Amino acid sequence: MTRWAGLIAAGGEALDLACGSGRHSRYLAAAGYRVCAIDRDAQALAALTGVAGVSVQVADLERAPWPLKGRRFAGIVVANYLYRPLFPRLLEALAEDGALIYETFALGNERFGKPSNPDFLLRPGELLELARGKLRVLAYEDLQLSLPKPAMVQRICAVGPRWSP
Repeated sequence: MTRWAGLIAAGGEALDLACGSGRHSRYLAAAGYRVCAIDRDAQALAALTGVAGVSVQVADLERAPWPLKGRRFAGIVVANYLYRPLFPRLLEALAEDGALIYETFALGNERFGKPSNPDFLLRPGELLELARGKLRVLAYEDLQLSLPKPAMVQRICAVGPRWSP
């Protein structure tokens, strides 16, 4: 995420989806972005209380209506979270000049532990399919990591049609 965060428009608002305790929210806020940090775990979000530039929102992204209807973000960051029904919502919420930075576990991760349920593992090329015809892919990786622990992941950085460097 840190490699590509600079592609988000300076001073723009970023969405950290399913942010947990907010390590990416903190990074983005420190870099000068306004951040909407959203997660269903109010206790985890409490760690962001008082962090300048970060607004928190408790929401169950899987069982409740989409809480960000009509909002557009200069950047959307998703890490270690997969709920496929939200893919269209993410595309709708990304500004036309916005950047999507997404990384989560992929098939093959079951060799290393959790998550091992295929419902929570990306299929080969799935993030590329998300972007196809809608976003410009600047970077994509499908690889095995060794640190911080062995894992199979996919990563993508893709931008909207009006994005410019």
